[in-house]
Parts: sequence; structure tokens; C-alpha cells
Amino acid sequence: MSEANRGVRGVVPPQGAGMTEQTAEKIRITDSTLRDGSHAMAHRFTEEQVRGVVHALDGAGVEVIEVTHGDGLGGSSFNYGFSLEDDVKLVAAAVDEATQAKIAVLLLPGLGTVKDLKMAHDAGASVARVATHCTEADVSLQHFAAARELGMETVGFLMLSHRVGPEELAKQARIMVDGGAQCVYVVDSAGALVLGEAQERISALVKEIGHEAQVGFHGHQNLSLGVANSVLAQQNGARQIDGALCALGAGAGNSPTEVLVATFERLGIPTGVDVQGAMAAADDVVKPFLHRLPFADRGAITQGYAGVYSSFLLHAERAAERYGVPAHEILQKVGEAGYVGGQEDMIIDVALQLAAERERAS
Repeated sequence: MSEANRGVRGVVPPQGAGMTEQTAEKIRITDSTLRDGSHAMAHRFTEEQVRGVVHALDGAGVEVIEVTHGDGLGGSSFNYGFSLEDDVKLVAAAVDEATQAKIAVLLLPGLGTVKDLKMAHDAGASVARVATHCTEADVSLQHFAAARELGMETVGFLMLSHRVGPEELAKQARIMVDGGAQCVYVVDSAGALVLGEAQERISALVKEIGHEAQVGFHGHQNLSLGVANSVLAQQNGARQIDGALCALGAGAGNSPTEVLVATFERLGIPTGVDVQGAMAAADDVVKPFLHRLPFADRGAITQGYAGVYSSFLLHAERAAERYGVPAHEILQKVGEAGYVGGQEDMIIDVALQLAAERERAS
């Protein structure tokens, strides 16, 4: 074990150590700026912004670009926040703008429907990413079946993957693959996985499904480990990695696409993405329309520390402003309660409870 790894608890020797670009297996980068980034933008992407981002990513060689409301197809709603423009319209614009990249959509069963998926496919989307809580893979089966029938590539998302151990996560991945998923992701929705924890989950999935399907990793920066976890995921067998330009995403943001491709190139791991093109896409296209860059402030760090779904951040900040309680306290309580994606409405209950406790104490 290297000196660097000896001092880091939970990190095993990288399987890819010493690989060169000639011997390393290529990985595929999926950029989620226009989907996970929708959370940070309060779902206010315009068609012009979508076209600009897709044009830049496509030109840089990114193979898959994800475009939908932050909560996926059908997510534009009172509970989750309304999109500024119709999501299928944005998908169609992305397809029109791309010359080589595939356009992906996200679907959460129970929120998005098979009808939504068919509409996205008719608009030109060719990759269906179906996301469930890490213990509920069985609810994805009809959606994988529908996507395969449409001829779409299928990817499974096991969200909040820190909530269960590697063996149970692998069993859930098996359900998705048996249902038609061609790749299953370990999704660190809370940015809560710490180094070896990500490795163990990736290794478990590779052992269970690696001979039939690929394994992917989706990281968040709440503990500033998204890129490190992505590298460790690749070294343990992941072949698809997610990022977002400028780290634009829920919570403290996603692993920055431009940092990922630069890091993988330094490691001799081919991605097919031009580093300078990715950096230009971040600086020249995305950064100018951001009202703030994602960063690990107290609320976002609390999400990683307490294992809270990253998309809860803006909801907690709004509740904090409305009820006069700190957002980080709301998020800590949400983590203790074990809330999952889809329970955004419960954040108001937590804020009211904290406000009442403060009033009684005063």
C-alpha cells in the first residue's frame, strides 16, 4: 500500500494503480448539469441555456447529457417546484443541438410515468435512467420494460446508497438488472459516502452484476469527496461516472465534470472528453448564468454528515427563511428522521416543530 493510502482509513489499494492510457479501460462520463443542476437553479433552465450547455458538452466529446427537471420526468409540480419551461420541450432542444451525444432523461417511478417516458423518447431521448430509493428497486421494473421496448438504453439509479450495506445494495442492483437495466449506479445522493464506503459498494455491485451489466457512480460534494469517490469507483470497476459543470447540482453540487475529466486524464484513464473543452464549457457557458456557485456551506456539509438527500437543501433554506429557524438544524432533524426523496413536504413539519420548540424555550 502506498504512503498516501496507508494514512487514509478505509481506502484499499487501487486496482488501477500503474495503468496507462493504453491499458486502462475507457469510462463514460454522463453530464447531469441540465438535470441535477436543475435543483440548484430552482428548475428555471431556459431553452437557450440548455442549447448552450449541450452545444459545449457535445463539442467537448461528452457522450451522454441528462436533461429533465431535477426530480425527473413529471417532477414539475407544487411539491418539487415548477419548471420554467416544459421538460419535454427542453429534451427536444437538447436532441436538436447535439451532434453526437446521447440525451438521457431521469424518471422516478411514482412521479414520472411510462407515458412521460414515451413522450421523452418521441422527443429524441435515447437513454432512460430510472431512479429508486436504494431498497425499492422492484418499483422500477415496468419502467425498464417500457424503456427496453422503446429501444432505449437503460440505467438504474439506487439513490441514498449510504443507507444500506454493500451486500443489500448489490441485491437491489440484481433486481434492476433482471428487470432490464444495462447499468446500475451507486448514487451518493447525500454526498455521505466516505472513500472506502464507496469502494465497498462498487465492488459488491461489480461482483454481483458485472458480468451482465456495467456499474456506475454518481457523487455529490457535500463532504468534498465526489471526485475522490469517483476515482475510487473507477478503480474498483465502475465504468460510468456522473458529473456536472461547475459542480452544478443539489446540495454542495455534483462532482465537477471538468475536474473529473482532468483528473482521469492525469491518471491515464481515457474518457473521450477534451479537458480544455470541458473547462471552457464550465467557465464560458455555465458560470455566467449562475446566481451562485455550489459550495459546501453549513447546510450542505450537514447533509453529507447527516445523510440527507441533497435536493432538500433549497427546500430547507426556504423553510428556514419562512419560519425563522436555521436551515442546518432543519436538515439535521431530517437526517435523524431518515426522510427520503419524495418527502420534501415533511421539511415544513420539521421547521414548524423547531420553531415551536424555540418559542417555548423563549
